[in-house]
Amino acid sequence: MSVDVLFTGIPVADFPAAVTWYDRLFGRPADIVVKDDELMWRVADSAWVYVVGDPKRVGNALVTMAVPDLEGAMAEIEDRGITGASIEIVAGAGRKASVADPDGNTITFIEVDPH
Repeated sequence: MSVDVLFTGIPVADFPAAVTWYDRLFGRPADIVVKDDELMWRVADSAWVYVVGDPKRVGNALVTMAVPDLEGAMAEIEDRGITGASIEIVAGAGRKASVADPDGNTITFIEVDPH
């Protein structure tokens, strides 16, 4: 199987509040407005995160994004008002830090150990 593009969906209950939170998380407004209750942020050349109003599925999303500088990424996020993520060591793999959106969806940032 060959995959050209990855789309990761995050269901939310309060769409306007979620949009504000994800704008802060990514440091910019969404790249694409799909419809009234769905927006998309391009996070890599072929990877997108979309937030969609879907109260039935809210709070269960798990999203992980690899970054080259975990401290730098977390400092940027904290500067934009999203706090609470502490960096954890993952033995033999690298480090990670997670934040939760207002609906309890978990967004994790990882820095992979180059060894």
